[in-house]
Amino acid sequence: MIRPDAPVLLDIRDLQAAVEDQPILKGVNLTIRAGEIHAVMGRNGSGKSTLSKVLAGHPAYTVTGGRVLYKGENLLEFDPEQRACIGLFLGFQYPVEIPGVSNLEFLRVATNARRAEQGFEELDTFAFEDLVRERLAVVQMDPAFLERSVNEGFSGGEKKRNEILQMALLEPLVAILDETDSGLDIDALRIVAGGVNQLASPDNATLLITHYQRLLDLITPDHVHVMAAGRILRSGGKELALELERTGYDWVDQELDRLAAGGQEAGRTPVEVG
Repeated sequence: MIRPDAPVLLDIRDLQAAVEDQPILKGVNLTIRAGEIHAVMGRNGSGKSTLSKVLAGHPAYTVTGGRVLYKGENLLEFDPEQRACIGLFLGFQYPVEIPGVSNLEFLRVATNARRAEQGFEELDTFAFEDLVRERLAVVQMDPAFLERSVNEGFSGGEKKRNEILQMALLEPLVAILDETDSGLDIDALRIVAGGVNQLASPDNATLLITHYQRLLDLITPDHVHVMAAGRILRSGGKELALELERTGYDWVDQELDRLAAGGQEAGRTPVEVG
């Protein structure tokens, strides 16, 4: 349920970013409140994944303008590790394998770093094992995966479920899921989406980055945004995603041409629909 009075967790204003001097984000505006689920959709190359990586602090991307406030603080001043500790989570489109690092130990160290930031006591090995086995139920994972190296030899679906397990343990305030539906069969998609739904609460928020309606059939967004040319071109409710499913993205080029002809910049004031 949308609550206009809910606290703002993430406030993005005129965000501009580049990689190797190539501008990618060209003025993104987005406000995310507690309790909300936002979906960002768009073609390949529209800037969706870049937005997620800039928010997470990926060093390959340079912020060239604008600001990002996280709970009123300047997020851009924090290192990536600090952003994770204070409650920002990024689920990768292509989770990396880390040979030689136990999945269980990786999860324990990450969870305790987050707990330290929250002012909680560190969990010892036994207490953490009890917690992680409880959270495994969220993603229906076999405990045997805990003894393997992080993501090594995991299928695509297992890697994505492992990401949601991380999310269940870290309890982020803002979870950014970059095409978490990519490469999933329908059963894995249902499990991952079910985990995301279980972890959503009035106190946190989720930003879904996706191409397809199929994920939004399982996770109902409060707000849908269409990105194009590094900007949010249009915003609306869940009906906007259904419209995209019917019509595709042909209208995007026409809208960009119209704005260019009028000397306007898409994204500075997104069109609201729905």
